[in-house]
Amino acid sequence: MNDPRLVDAYEAALFDLDGVVYLGPAPVEGAPEGIAALRELGVQVGFVTNNAARPPQVVVDQLTGLGVEAHLSDVVTSAQAGARQLAEALEPGSRVLVVGTQALADEVEAAGMVPVWSREDRPSAVIQGYDPQLTWPRIDDACHAIQAGARWFATNTDSTRPTDVGLVPGAGAQIAAVRVAVTQEPTVAGKPCTPLMEETMRRMGTRQAIFVGDRLDTDVQGAVAVGMDSLFVFTGAHGKQDLLQAPEDQRPTTIGHDLRSLLEPARRATLEGEEARCRDQQALIVDGRIHLDQVPTGREEQLDALWAVLQLAWDTGADAGVLDRLDQVQ
Repeated sequence: MNDPRLVDAYEAALFDLDGVVYLGPAPVEGAPEGIAALRELGVQVGFVTNNAARPPQVVVDQLTGLGVEAHLSDVVTSAQAGARQLAEALEPGSRVLVVGTQALADEVEAAGMVPVWSREDRPSAVIQGYDPQLTWPRIDDACHAIQAGARWFATNTDSTRPTDVGLVPGAGAQIAAVRVAVTQEPTVAGKPCTPLMEETMRRMGTRQAIFVGDRLDTDVQGAVAVGMDSLFVFTGAHGKQDLLQAPEDQRPTTIGHDLRSLLEPARRATLEGEEARCRDQQALIVDGRIHLDQVPTGREEQLDALWAVLQLAWDTGADAGVLDRLDQVQ
């Protein structure tokens, strides 16, 4: 009898986008085929992004252009979650200074607020999201509005964004520029805070989901915060050394090279004292250092070995320099 697939335990699979489904203009290898296979199995699919710069329809258009089936109801953005926060915190018709793109302003308006573009409009709140065209005068405007008493909201605080040519500064870097000049902290919608994940589950009508992400401090921590299982993949921002150093609230349920791991048996490890095993790979502690009984050459076997090593490292704090020998895992 074949072992059940990882996804068989869930009604829905939720995906981060950058670094999981695509990198810049190109799909992550295997992502279109993997998502198509999930849909054929009847798994509900959702795309969850901290990127507030683009309208959901643009996200749908990009996905379909990359060969990934997507519908407007499948996409949930931090702009949508941030707009819901505004609607819950402010009176209908309140003026909100938008320090982001038109897509964010559209969500603010859809939530019953009035988007404005200047502090001179005396906004009740400021909402900030990633904007690749953000200028210093607009940052100054946000600072002055907050200093004058406006409440500060942010769609997300990702410090970086993965692209097909490397990492670049993200919304968190832009928000940090405002933070140095104000005494208020923003109310944040996106991962790892819970509003975006809660909004996603509300829209999709399920809580029996697994989240697939490439960042520990947003994707995995966001899933942990709402009690959701997570699959960490190695196609984006973080890697094995980040996993080794991850605090407890950033440790995934399981790992895989890419999202197609959902269609494979779950990678699980057992831990007994100073020994851990994942499938055929065994890790053990000798003289305070973690060793492998063998160093496999294949990528999947190295991922098994990594998962075993991580259990010991997280449990005991033992030296895990052996990770450097797993050269098929970044």
